[in-house]
Amino acid sequence: MADLLPPEELERRLRAIGEERYHIHHPFHHLLHGGRLDRGQVQAWALNRYYYQACIPAKDASLLARLPTPALRREWRRRLVDHDGDGVHPGGVERWLRLTDGLGLDRDDVTSLRGLLPGTRFAVDAYVRFVREKSVLEAVASSLTEMFSPDIISQRVSGMLRNYDFVTEETLAYFTPRLTQAPQDVAFALDYVMTVPRTREEQEAVMDALRFKCDLLWAQLDALHHAYVSPGLPPPGAFRP
Repeated sequence: MADLLPPEELERRLRAIGEERYHIHHPFHHLLHGGRLDRGQVQAWALNRYYYQACIPAKDASLLARLPTPALRREWRRRLVDHDGDGVHPGGVERWLRLTDGLGLDRDDVTSLRGLLPGTRFAVDAYVRFVREKSVLEAVASSLTEMFSPDIISQRVSGMLRNYDFVTEETLAYFTPRLTQAPQDVAFALDYVMTVPRTREEQEAVMDALRFKCDLLWAQLDALHHAYVSPGLPPPGAFRP
């Protein structure tokens, strides 16, 4: 136990990972928030991001099945409801489809995944596989990118409303609940990764899991930037505005 990082130092290092690696710094996001993309490029972002949103419940369900206590399962089950809805109130997946609707995309085209970039598919599938196969501690730690999401949501909503006449508050309604859901999720996950590790090796695994998650989010934007910005080479079968 002697070489364990104090909880406040572990949290500081986790936040430093986000400051360095979170995809808020990616050039594609600067273009998106700054109003420097055209409608087709924004559509490409929304269509590809749908796959990530749709797979979040799958990765959460795979982790839920491995959680050892009722209390932990109840906590993680709430995330499933947040994204899948409860049959009465829509969840995040449905709200994202309303976003793609609002951008003028055909819903069947979006959900069919026919226009998905290979880079998007590979990155998201890697995330689902990571949560399914790694330890519960690492799987929980990978969700900690939500520590940084309020900032990117604020930038995204304000920037897109200010800069795109084809975007409305209703189109971006997905993001409003996340401003309260994400901090609640973070409070649980951060407490978990602070209290569960019993070795420095486990703490290093927590930090590596967060780096992995940041990397796959970055990789998704790399794929979008390459296909739709520079050099602008969408691969065969990918969405073409």
